[in-house]
Amino acid sequence: MSPFFVKAIQLLLSLSILIVLHELGHFIPAKLFKTRVEKFFLFFDVKFALFKKKIGETVYGIGWLPLGGYVKIAGMIDESMDKEQMAGPPQPWEFRSKPAWQRLIIMLGGVTVNIILGFLIYMAIIFTWGTNHVGFDDLPQGFAVADSFKELGFKDGDRVMEVNGETLEDVIQINHYLFMRDVENITVMHQNGQKETLSIPEDIGTTMFESGVLRPFSPIAEPVLDSVVADTPAHKAGLLKGDRILSLNDQNVVYWNDFNRLKRADTTNSALKITYLRNGAEQTIMVTPNEDGVVGVYPKANFEIQKRQYSFTESISAGFDFGYWTLHDYIAQFKYVFTKKGASQVGGFGAIGNLFPDAWNWKAFWGTTAFISIILAFMNILPIPALDGGHVMFLLYEIIAGRKPNDKFMEYAQLVGFIILIALLLFANGNDIYRAITGK
Repeated sequence: MSPFFVKAIQLLLSLSILIVLHELGHFIPAKLFKTRVEKFFLFFDVKFALFKKKIGETVYGIGWLPLGGYVKIAGMIDESMDKEQMAGPPQPWEFRSKPAWQRLIIMLGGVTVNIILGFLIYMAIIFTWGTNHVGFDDLPQGFAVADSFKELGFKDGDRVMEVNGETLEDVIQINHYLFMRDVENITVMHQNGQKETLSIPEDIGTTMFESGVLRPFSPIAEPVLDSVVADTPAHKAGLLKGDRILSLNDQNVVYWNDFNRLKRADTTNSALKITYLRNGAEQTIMVTPNEDGVVGVYPKANFEIQKRQYSFTESISAGFDFGYWTLHDYIAQFKYVFTKKGASQVGGFGAIGNLFPDAWNWKAFWGTTAFISIILAFMNILPIPALDGGHVMFLLYEIIAGRKPNDKFMEYAQLVGFIILIALLLFANGNDIYRAITGK
């Protein structure tokens, strides 16, 4: 089966699980508070449904448009814009007749389920598969450092000892910490054995984003190819796994960072002269990077990866911690969306689908599902009318002010929110289509 269909199946399955459970988060408290739920749908049933069946007072079904799902709660101004129902007198089973605190719990139910689900999946993943990490002693040759970070005092061969005075269990995460967390200083050991604590600028994450240097620290590795990506310039030129790069454009390559440095220095994007060793014999070929500067080769890892297993109780704590920082980091990077570069990188279903691996892998599937669940929770709680967060915002206003916004205002707010969501949906998926066509 092609990678496209593998990713598509994973995306469809993941979204189906998340949507059903999210809507159950609204459905269950609504039923507990004796509020009538008229519809419960996976996907949208615009004009028609693939399947539907009425059980009791609720119609359960599957729509044909896989852009989400919904529960239609009686007496609530939602995306259905059912003005006829709202024109009648309030009924005791309707949403609008319930106390504000009950309505607030109903609206927060979906987001709550997504957060809890994400955390539970992370706990299960850690309990089942454990975690991998690379410690200080597992990276004896240290990191190759980007030129912009050498200006801060870092040097090639540095080994990370501490971040903000605390030992970093997985030193490979140093780039992630710099981009997402508040890093004030990093203690490193230089190749000469000298320890040094270096200060980090407060705006380092923004600097990394704007410059495109998102991986300023990369493990020093031997220039031996571990993989050659199919249909890339390197693959078409004939490079193979196990080849050792000796030089690039007649300049010696000792470590993999030399190869990357020399490739970046060639800004013409013209053919690269690569000399390599295969089966004891030197060979030379010309490889022209694609329009993005990609050659399509990756080196063999030159460090030890440690595996840690967790007991059931340990996995609860570790999973909660992982879920918390996943949510924290997603919120932290959300600010970049409001920049020109960040807006161009916003993606829709294509981008979400690409989060999944090309081949089926249960660990990767559940890890991606947990991540999407946390994203859905955050996005749904944004104070935009038509989202759960919009309803929560108006309910909080009602609780604080002691009066409801009038129905006409709520109808207009819902309409404006719906237009905003459609515009964002078109923009995000338009970005996906543009990238697919242009390859950028």
